[in-house]
Amino acid sequence: MNKKVLLIEDDKIVRENTAEILELANYRVKTAENGKKGITLASSFLPDIIICDILMPVLDGYGVLQIISKNPKLKQIPFIFLTAKTHHDDLRKGMEFGADDYICKPFEESELLRAIESRIKRVEVFENKKQFEPEKLNSQTPIFKNIKNFDTFLKQKKVFKYKINETIYCEDNQSNFIFLIKKGAVKTYKINELGKEYITGYYKDKQYFGYLSFVKKMPHFENSKAITSTQLYKISKDEISAIINNNPHVIYNFIDLLAENLIGANEKCLLLAYDSVRKKTATTILDLLKKYPLKLDNELTISRSNLASSIGIAKETLIRTLSDFKEEKLIDITPKTIKVINKHKLQKIQ
Repeated sequence: MNKKVLLIEDDKIVRENTAEILELANYRVKTAENGKKGITLASSFLPDIIICDILMPVLDGYGVLQIISKNPKLKQIPFIFLTAKTHHDDLRKGMEFGADDYICKPFEESELLRAIESRIKRVEVFENKKQFEPEKLNSQTPIFKNIKNFDTFLKQKKVFKYKINETIYCEDNQSNFIFLIKKGAVKTYKINELGKEYITGYYKDKQYFGYLSFVKKMPHFENSKAITSTQLYKISKDEISAIINNNPHVIYNFIDLLAENLIGANEKCLLLAYDSVRKKTATTILDLLKKYPLKLDNELTISRSNLASSIGIAKETLIRTLSDFKEEKLIDITPKTIKVINKHKLQKIQ
């Protein structure tokens, strides 16, 4: 049977032209000229996918998505925004509401059809997987009950490999996993409107990352990249639920992670807001001595760009500050390393 598409679009010409494209591609299509009619039609038509404009009378696309996501009959239907709104904040807002994709007007016919086909195929794969899930879950439950740590569980997991500077995920990607580093080092970072990078964290062997977006069930709010050759485990929502349900003690590990992250974030906000450049630089260097993956004793192997991005200052400002610290015999520097000579005096910098 042909797949069903619901198209919600207030512009008559766009609505009719798009419907014609879909019908020629052998989809069964129903259309609505505003969000309110679209929701009513969705309940009776039960489409395989919904294509919806954002700016519409009566009820806009965001409102449509919010209502549909709360309806048990409709919330699993893939939802694609079809819109002329291309600002980053608009895209982010839509993804936070739970949209599966964005297609910006004007669009190519092939772009629209590829997006629809891709989303429908994902649902089909998920549904096929669900048919075998009870048997699979029952067979795994005894294993989960016997796990006292993750070692036994991880031996069954696929290892994902990333090269130096290879991206692991990008901001606004859907968060479907918690990442655990088997071996290597990773940084997380944000890019501001001027293209400047600000590093939000470093992670090394046996550390988790990507868990805040995962817990909040929202797209990633930052980017991540391997800073050495890295091997990762990806732990899915179903796996986390099964492990926690059968091993209640495991949840305390994640509570500790979230608490540590929150405390660190609050301290960093205070540092950035109120302290001098010298204080920011000294505190960050000392903090990295505890957390940074690439260190040996009191020596950090870190690029000036990454260090500047960690502190939140310009690279040129950092270089001047490091030179001052060297003259004061607080640190020793090479083009690729920073060695702390006098940790006590570095701690007292204001």
